[in-house]
Amino acid sequence: MEIRIGLVGAGWMGKAHTNAFVNALMAFGPEAGKPVFELVSDVSEQAAQAACEKLGFSRWTKDWRTVVTDKNVDVVDIATPNAFHYEIAKAALENGKHVYCEKPLTLSYKESKELAVLAKEKGVVNYVGFNNVMNPATHYIKELISSEKLGEIMRFSGTYDQDMLLDPNLPITWRHINKLSGSGVLGDLGTHLLSVSHFLLGNIESVNAVTKTFIKQRPSAPGSTEMQKVENEDFLTVIANYENGAIGTLSTSRVATGRKNYLAFEIQGTKGTVHYSLERLNEVNVYFTSDESMNRGFRTVYLGPDHRGYSTFNPAPGINISFNDIKILEVHELLSAIANGTPYICDFEFGARVDQTVSAILTSAAEQQWINVNKKEEAIV
Repeated sequence: MEIRIGLVGAGWMGKAHTNAFVNALMAFGPEAGKPVFELVSDVSEQAAQAACEKLGFSRWTKDWRTVVTDKNVDVVDIATPNAFHYEIAKAALENGKHVYCEKPLTLSYKESKELAVLAKEKGVVNYVGFNNVMNPATHYIKELISSEKLGEIMRFSGTYDQDMLLDPNLPITWRHINKLSGSGVLGDLGTHLLSVSHFLLGNIESVNAVTKTFIKQRPSAPGSTEMQKVENEDFLTVIANYENGAIGTLSTSRVATGRKNYLAFEIQGTKGTVHYSLERLNEVNVYFTSDESMNRGFRTVYLGPDHRGYSTFNPAPGINISFNDIKILEVHELLSAIANGTPYICDFEFGARVDQTVSAILTSAAEQQWINVNKKEEAIV
């Protein structure tokens, strides 16, 4: 089955999505859905033209509305800055298109929930790009939890740190402006951590958060001496109570000196503990109290063909897969859902729940108190 793609946003993420579509076809074959690059859109005419030529799209346009109404487009792929997700996704759904939207789904739980309801009414595939959920390591850890090999889960301790914005001379971007991003590091990196946490442990019941902006001003443009205020957080830490009784501590920073892509977490249970870091993508560290040989501590499990998704790329354990491979697994799940009706995890309802938690965290930090997640409907922007 051919699946005709209309891409909105020809930047780095749009290119990453297109690359994933190409490689998903090579890895899984056309039975899981054959992507056809029909139409690409970008506000920059130059970027749209370049993407059309370099990425293999048949046509290009400056107007995203052309994409969501085009009769030759089956799925609208949204790879724009956060602020534009809602309007584009809603229009695509109203036109009966399948929608693939990069995370976060929108800037508020209210908008995300509206999209989730609309997608269900339209009966179309609706997918949010939380690629870390598709990591074979994440699914292995999910199996350990579901099989109760870890026992009763007591604690989730996680962080997602990068130092990409540590340099104070880096200029202001849309990521620093609330009306465009919704939040700072929470919406950018923290939502990835929340998506993994939500998939593994379920819903968070209540949160108590603190945020801080360390670099309060940035140049308004490269090389400019004019400074502009940074509107959102560089750093965040939150204490969380999960509905299953576990306690969590989650932290994220975009100014974490020395950290490049440090998504790491530990889950402690009454019968065992698992630790994982994306900086060592192919290794999971486990400890089980029932294993007599474990008196010396953790052992390393290398990802292999017996872990979901891994065998698509390599035939034997210990041969590294990459971060881009996880995006391929994500795109395959999307294509297969459209072509074959197979189930998928990161639908708009999943995305809305993450956004509801984001809203509660932002409110908690602003009000300096515990907030019940289920009572939050709006983010502070």
